[in-house]
Amino acid sequence: MRLPNYNPRCCEPNACCVKGAVSDYFQNEQYEKMFSNRNSLEAHAKGFWDYHSFITASAHFQPFGFGGHKVTTKEQLDWSLCNNKEMNSNSDYCDEHYKNAYPCAPGVAYYGRGALPIYWNYNYGKASKDLKVDLLNHLEYIEQNSTLAFQVAIWKWMKPIKKHQPSTHDVFTGYWTPTKNDTLAKRVSGFVATMNVLYGDLVCGKGDNESMNNIISHYLSYLDLMGVGREEAGPHDVLSCAKQVVFNPSYSSSP
Repeated sequence: MRLPNYNPRCCEPNACCVKGAVSDYFQNEQYEKMFSNRNSLEAHAKGFWDYHSFITASAHFQPFGFGGHKVTTKEQLDWSLCNNKEMNSNSDYCDEHYKNAYPCAPGVAYYGRGALPIYWNYNYGKASKDLKVDLLNHLEYIEQNSTLAFQVAIWKWMKPIKKHQPSTHDVFTGYWTPTKNDTLAKRVSGFVATMNVLYGDLVCGKGDNESMNNIISHYLSYLDLMGVGREEAGPHDVLSCAKQVVFNPSYSSSP
């Protein structure tokens, strides 16, 4: 499998690839601590999100550089990975603009599914093409197969939303070089830009807000669990995207 916009530099020495597997530095014990309530009675997807499925999924993306770099309460953080789909959605997320390229299946709703949920028929269609699984017509596969659910999440992390834009992976690892316009828009590499790529103006460019602060808190808590140390992340103003101009405003056309 070859991802769109894949750059072979990503696997050159001293670039963004790792020589070992993700399991070499992210082990089952850490996984259990991060997602300690995922198998509770209250979790909708109890028994679904297992460590082995994550490692199996990540192995598919390792050649492309995945895993190449190393005030929400802890109780709230423990409830990650409790669902494998959006609950109580009132939208079918079918964009008729893409009816020729990615036609919506009759009676199907393209709401969020997976560990890092994808939405809309065009995203399910693009994921289908890249992962070689017919998710456009069989969305239920993501809910039935935890390895695939993780693969879809990592696919979303690795793939740019639009051409000539960085992926979440590129901005997080520092592989992306901001242009002059990016600098003027206060967009910089690192964790801060991941929120911009993934969530746009739902989180960023809105000043200090709860959604952004919750994401930052998750990130810092996961650094603790990984033994990295919060000081490596920098102060809050470095992690904040409150003043960043977003890559893709919600009022703009679909990707």
